[in-house]
Amino acid sequence: MTLDSVSFQLQEHHDFDWLRAQGQVFCVFDQQDSGNICFGVIKGGQRRFVKYAGAMPVDFSGNPKDAVQRLSQAIPLYTALEHDHLIKLIDHFQVNSGYVAIFEWFEGECLHSHWSYPPPAKYEHPDSPFYRFRHLPLEQRLDSLDVIFSFHESMEAQGYVAVDFYDGSILYDFANHRTKICDIDFYRKAPTYNDMGENFWGARRSKAPEEFILGAPIDSKTNVYTMGAIAFGLLGGEMDHSITKWDADKSLYEVAFHAVCEDREQRYHTVKAFKEAWDSARG
Repeated sequence: MTLDSVSFQLQEHHDFDWLRAQGQVFCVFDQQDSGNICFGVIKGGQRRFVKYAGAMPVDFSGNPKDAVQRLSQAIPLYTALEHDHLIKLIDHFQVNSGYVAIFEWFEGECLHSHWSYPPPAKYEHPDSPFYRFRHLPLEQRLDSLDVIFSFHESMEAQGYVAVDFYDGSILYDFANHRTKICDIDFYRKAPTYNDMGENFWGARRSKAPEEFILGAPIDSKTNVYTMGAIAFGLLGGEMDHSITKWDADKSLYEVAFHAVCEDREQRYHTVKAFKEAWDSARG
């Protein structure tokens, strides 16, 4: 299909006449496996990010009705967890058999832009956002992690857990060195548990052990593991937690290593406690 000279692919034709009222399409993200297709639009000189469920993107193998339900149910999360470090929801509405969420545009690049740089290019190509981020000075990466940890400390204080948070949820503006979090659609109110077993939402490289076990609690200790896993992703060897691949000093390594302990009870019990230890080590 083509909208405003921007082409994209779907498994079947879909009516996007409703999108014309939102502005001119200047880019599209059509290779998501979530069932969402996203557009960058501009109207009156103002850019917006439009997220839509109801079509059949090329990499989606599910039922569009399920994607619609997930997106509509995610809307209250963006209101409840509104934060300077989270992309801002502007509007949302149902259209025909689909659902639309409109966000402020952020001039950042996704650190897991698999549609342009599928692994191994993600890790090796000099134009890959992840590669470029990993080659930033250490202090800039630490500042980015502080944004991530601060948001999740706030989220946790409001009684939520971070489900499906990974490097694909991180946007980085390389020109202005700003970080934003996007795509919190699967976050949940605590208490909650793993109701899907091994296929619980999330990227394997960021999931805690309990996120593979049916019936296991998903809680603050799970949040802590996720924060530690992200630290290893942005500063270390990702799933290789050895200190030899760690870019920062040993004191920060020890905090991150403590966070990703396989034994839940050996981790920090909250993101707040984890961040206090991290800030102390950094300071």
